[in-house]
Amino acid sequence: MTIERFCLGLAVLLGIGGIANGTFMLLSPANWYFAVPGVTTTGPFNQHFIRDIGLIFLLLGAALIYGAVQPSARIFLWGATALWLAGHALFHFWEVAVGICGPLALARDFPAVTLPAILTTLLFVWAVRMRRAVA
Repeated sequence: MTIERFCLGLAVLLGIGGIANGTFMLLSPANWYFAVPGVTTTGPFNQHFIRDIGLIFLLLGAALIYGAVQPSARIFLWGATALWLAGHALFHFWEVAVGICGPLALARDFPAVTLPAILTTLLFVWAVRMRRAVA
C-alpha cells in the first residue's frame, strides 16, 4: 500500500467517524450525552449545544471525505478540520491544566479527541508536502 492510499483511506475513515458521531449527536443528543465516557462530568445535558457540535462533526467528516476525493480542495478542507480538532484537543488539555478535569481525562479522551487531532494534522502536512512536490 502506498502512503497516498493510506492517507486517503485514513481521511475517509476519519470522515465516516465524524459523520457517524455528528449524526448520533443530532438524532439522539440525550443518548449521545450518556453514552460517551466523560461527557456527563463536563456539565449538565444541553440538547442545543450537543446538536450544534453535531453539525460541526458532520461538516468535519464531510470535509475529510471530500478532500480525499478532490485534491484541489484538500489543503483547505483538511487544514480547517485539523485546526478545529486541534483546538478542541487543546481545550481538553487546558481543562486539566486549570483543574477542571483530572489528568486521567486525557487518557480517557485520547482516542476520540487527541488522536483525531493528531491524525488530521498529519494528513494536512502530507497534503501540503504533496502539493509542493507537484508544483
